[in-house]
Parts: sequence; C-alpha cells; structure tokens
Amino acid sequence: MTKEVGTDTLQRIVRATLTRIGELDTVTDSPDGLIVSGSQGKVRAWAQVAPGGELSALRIEGARYTPPRRRLRLPAPVTWATCLILVTVWNILTVWTAADRAAWLGDMATLAAFYVIVEGCGAPARQPRLLRRTVEAGAGAALASAWRLPGLPNGHGALHLAGGPALLAGSLWLVVAARRHRWRAPLSRPLRFPLVGTWYVVQGGGRMLNHHAQVPEQRGALDLVALGTLGSRIRQGRDLGAYAAYGCPVHSPCDGRVVSAANTVQDQKPGEIRYQPPYGNHVFLDTGREIIKLAHLRHGSVTVTRGDTVHAGQLLGEVGNSGNTTEPHLHIHAERDGIGLDLEFTGIPQRLYRGRAIRT
Repeated sequence: MTKEVGTDTLQRIVRATLTRIGELDTVTDSPDGLIVSGSQGKVRAWAQVAPGGELSALRIEGARYTPPRRRLRLPAPVTWATCLILVTVWNILTVWTAADRAAWLGDMATLAAFYVIVEGCGAPARQPRLLRRTVEAGAGAALASAWRLPGLPNGHGALHLAGGPALLAGSLWLVVAARRHRWRAPLSRPLRFPLVGTWYVVQGGGRMLNHHAQVPEQRGALDLVALGTLGSRIRQGRDLGAYAAYGCPVHSPCDGRVVSAANTVQDQKPGEIRYQPPYGNHVFLDTGREIIKLAHLRHGSVTVTRGDTVHAGQLLGEVGNSGNTTEPHLHIHAERDGIGLDLEFTGIPQRLYRGRAIRT
C-alpha cells in the first residue's frame, strides 16, 4: 500500500486521524464498518489485508464517527406498507360515502392524484407483488362506487370540485416534469446499454425521482435492477443470489481507456451499508470527452485494470452489491469536468426515469 500512495501520504493520513481521535485505543468491527477509537473520539474506517498480512487498502472517514440515531420504529403491525394500504382504504371509503355528485367527483380526482404519485414516483415493480396488487385493486373498488351516482343530488361542493382536480393536475405536472427533465448537458454521443435482459430504473429522472440529483457529478445517474420472469427483482429469499440482478454481466457502454478499476471490495448483505469506498468495485472509462462510471460490481468479477483500452460491448464485470448500496444493482453515470450529463443509449428512445422498464 505504501508503494501506491507513498509513505509520506500514508503518514499524513494517520497523523490527521490521530489528531481527531487522540491516542489510539481500539479497532472494532460493527454493522457500520470498522470503528477506530481513541481517547478523544472515533472514526469509521475500511481496510483490506493481503494474504501475507500486509495492509493492502485503507480508507478513513474524514469526520468523527457519530453512532446513528435510533430510528423511529412503528409498532410491529404498523409498517409503511400498512400505512399505504390504510391511505388507499381511506380514499376508497371517502368516495363511497360522498354525500353528492360534486363531492364524489372531487374525491375521485383526489384519489386519482394519490395514484399518480404512488405509481409515478414509487417504482411500483420494486415493491412486493401482494402490496402492489392490493393498492392497484383499490382503484377498481373506488370506481365501483359510481353506481351510487344516479341516486345522489348534484350538490354544491365547489371546494371539492376545485380542490380535487387541482391536486390531480399538480401531481400530473410534477411527475411528467420529473420524467422529462433534462440537465441540458448531453453526451458527445449515445452509449451502448451495458446490460442484457429486462431492467428497471429505480433512480433516474429529475430531482423528485432521482436521489443522485443533489450530487453535481451524479445528477444524471441511473440505478438499474433486474426484473425476473414474473416481474419481480427478487426470486426467493433475501440473500445476494435471490436478487435477479446479482451476477449479471456488465458490458462496456463505449470505447475508452480505463482510468480506475477496483475488484477487491466485498459484497455486502442486502439492506446493510457498511463504511466502504462509495463506488465499491467499479470501472471508470475515459472516452476522451467524458468519464463514464459503472459501480457496485461483484467482488472478483472485474475483468479490466487501470490503463487498459476497452471497446463497446466488452465484458467489464458483473452486477454486485459493493460500496454504498442496499441491494444488487448497477450504478452508471457520465460526467464532464465534474458535471453530470444526461444519459442516452442507442436503441432506447425517450427519457430514462424511475419506474421505467428497459428490455434489451
């Protein structure tokens, strides 16, 4: 490791760390990663040791470690899925108990706005099938209430007639704008899609649909998970092999030179995020105009090293769960001078946004 970063640099890192935490005390493992404790504080770290016992890689957090706050835990029967179903049921009951036609129309528009947000922003295929079908069935149950309309008075629910459609129009505008969003920073030429099969965009689009948007160089990034034969990203179980994406081959989206590659970061258990290099195992390609970054590859699967020249379609590795990730997926983004670019792929028309399925 000292050959890679230099003795002086390594010593500066150690000194800076000791300045933050004081005299070194212990190094312990935790769900958050390695915790380096000193007399004045703690920091998180990640390290790898070669078979001979030599430290081969080291990463130390640049701030003091603060144990995560205890999350607000709802009672066991009350989960986010339960809340979603309860909101659906409440909306259905509202239209079934509407006192007049004006109220019914307004409540139906409000219900439609709810479905626009849930379906347009929530990546439905990522949710459990039973939950998805239950919520979707609520739309039919609500529409069935139309049989009451002949027996209801017209009513004078101006507030209902104005409020419901306004909510519906606003939700439609938000979803469409987020799906059609462009950063006005295109690639020099379209890329080749790096995966084969059916893939689902879980992050992509405008700010409301893409958590990468807050990071300038990643603002146009995509997170892609695979969908199995039944349209689910998980086959059976919760281990790595249960995810349809895990182990799928990743091909180069362009011609370029490898400027960075990592192959030794361990895959994490789904649902857990330890302190690791954020991209995990990765391949970064320099096309001469932009840098294309593919991340979270499977441990031991990367086929190229720094300095290699690759061609579009060449195998680079496999989808994994290394780095800052909660489940197996491929992260891809392009940047030029530190600014994220809009991604475009040959043969895939229109925008790529959360909730869209891609078949190649």
